[in-house]
Amino acid sequence: MKIPTVSPDVKLYNAATLDTLSVEAAHSARLRKNLNVHPVLADPIQRLFNAMEPGTYTRPHRHARNSGWELMLVMRGEFAVLFFDEEGLVVNRIPLSAPRGDGAVEIPAYAWHCVVSLAPGTLMFEIKPGPYSPVGDKDFAAWTPAEGDSCASAWVRWFETAQPGERPPGPPV
Repeated sequence: MKIPTVSPDVKLYNAATLDTLSVEAAHSARLRKNLNVHPVLADPIQRLFNAMEPGTYTRPHRHARNSGWELMLVMRGEFAVLFFDEEGLVVNRIPLSAPRGDGAVEIPAYAWHCVVSLAPGTLMFEIKPGPYSPVGDKDFAAWTPAEGDSCASAWVRWFETAQPGERPPGPPV
């Protein structure tokens, strides 16, 4: 994806760029697509747009390090962030909606969480400490199916309506 520039050092993320990202997400097998703003994965501050369609599965996880916080801003559409205890009980649900004018949620380090897209064309902007490490970045919840597992879609449907006090579907994985 080509990012428009207004000068050699300035990048512009305009509506056309974000529209293209949403279209790519809608046509991807994972129903999501990110666009990194940071220049390299080793950057100390990770900044990215994340386009997500309903039905995408984001496996519950935590960033198990002191600097493992994340800030998620709603740009378009709506999503919810679910927080869990160690066994998968929902302890909080924070819905964010661009049409309602919601802003952002900061997820603390070590918090079990996932994101569920609730509207087509949902787009978030995410900021978190780097550098990115695909192996060490996330600690996935053992009580959840892996991405691509045949029962992941049932979990997505549960995430869409899950409320504090509810337990995940079926026996632990």
